[in-house]
Amino acid sequence: MATETYRKGQKIGPTGRPVRDFPVPADLKSHGPARIIAMCNQKGGVGKTTTTINLAASLADYGRKVLAIDFDPQGALSAGLGVSAHDGLTVYDLLRDTKKDPFEAIKHTSVPGLDVIPANIDLSAAEVHLVNEVAREHILASVLKKVKDDYDVIIIDCQPSLGLLTVNALTAAHGVLIPLECEYFALRGVALLIETIDKVRERLNPAIKVDGVLATMYDSRLLHSREVMERLVETFGDTVLESVITRTVKFPDASVAGQPITQFAPEHAAAEAYRATARELISRGAVA
Repeated sequence: MATETYRKGQKIGPTGRPVRDFPVPADLKSHGPARIIAMCNQKGGVGKTTTTINLAASLADYGRKVLAIDFDPQGALSAGLGVSAHDGLTVYDLLRDTKKDPFEAIKHTSVPGLDVIPANIDLSAAEVHLVNEVAREHILASVLKKVKDDYDVIIIDCQPSLGLLTVNALTAAHGVLIPLECEYFALRGVALLIETIDKVRERLNPAIKVDGVLATMYDSRLLHSREVMERLVETFGDTVLESVITRTVKFPDASVAGQPITQFAPEHAAAEAYRATARELISRGAVA
C-alpha cells in the first residue's frame, strides 16, 4: 500500500497538487439550456464509457438533468445503463432522418434525472450514410438543438476513432473531456486528438474548448502510472483534473449489473472519485 504524501502539512494528490475538497454544488433553480460535452479519445479502453456513465450519474445525483448520448456502435453506454438499444429509435435513426423527434428516442434510466439516447451496431453504417449529406459535420448538432433546453448537460460518449461521427460530436459540443489511461501508449495519442480538436475549432466550431483531461486506471503502486501522471501534468498543466480515477474491479461488476458505480457500490472509493470529478467540473464552470 503506497504511503500518503504530504507537503507543508497538506496532502498531495496523484497529480502532484494539494488535495482539495470541492464543495457540494447548490441546487439549480431552473434547468437548461444544456452545455454539451464530448467524451473523446481515439484510443479504446481508456475509460470513456465508464466515465460517461458515472460522471452523468454523479451530476444527476447533484440535481442536474443529464442526457447521455451513446455515439459508439458497440452500444456499451446503453448496456452499462441497463437500457435496451433494440426496441424503439436510436441515435442512428435520428442521424438518418433529422425530422424525427429525438424525444421519442430518449429513454429513462434507473438514476433519477439521467436519460439516454441509445445506440446499437446500426450506427456503424452512419459514416457511409453521412458522407454524401450536406453539412454532414453538423447533423448531430441539429438533433441535439431540439432537446438541449430540457437538460443541464449533454454528454456524448464517442467511439474510439477520429472519423466523421467523432467530428460530428466535436462540432456539436461546447467542451471536450479527455479520459486518459495512465499508460504510455495512451499518452502518445493525445497529441493527435488535440490536433483534431484544433482543426474543428478552426473550421467548424470556434467555441469548442478542452474542459479537462481526466486520468483513469491510475495505480499508485506502479512506477509507470506515476511517471505517466507526471508527464501528463507537465504537458497539460492545470487542464489535468485534480480528480483521478483509480483502477478497480468494481467497474466491470457495475457494468454487468447495468448500473453506474455510484448506484452499484455508492460507498466505494471509485464512486466518490466520480462524485469528486462532477464537483470539480461544476467548480471549474464546465457544468452549471
